Amino acid sequence: MKQFYKSKSLLRLSFLFVLLFSVITVVSSCKKDDDDEFQDHVVQFEVKTTTGGVIKTIVTQVGTTKNDIFDPVGTSWKSEEFFVNSSQAQLNLDANALLPETDSELTINLWIDGEIAKTSKKKGKGVLVASIDYSFLEL
Repeated sequence: MKQFYKSKSLLRLSFLFVLLFSVITVVSSCKKDDDDEFQDHVVQFEVKTTTGGVIKTIVTQVGTTKNDIFDPVGTSWKSEEFFVNSSQAQLNLDANALLPETDSELTINLWIDGEIAKTSKKKGKGVLVASIDYSFLEL
């Protein structure tokens, strides 16, 4: 009878241990989810052409907010630095320019937190278009 009693206690103790382990595992896994919050980033758009190039149009988009800039002055353009929360899924930069020579270049850059995150270069003569699409969200 004592042996039966001991095996019953051992079974209860094992069940209690498994339950305690499960609760600790769930609590610790939920704690890790809190670390994945969205963060603010400093963003800046940049468009450049070589000497003689004429920037015709620049289109920027942050999330669902779109901005069109027609005929900016000069061979280069930079937006002001601004904050974007990483919950904004998409950043887009498009530009077109009229370039005079076959070795002329149109370069667009997306700066995030002081570093170039993405760049696009087009080389040639005539009207060229460059485009950048960027997402903070990992797929």
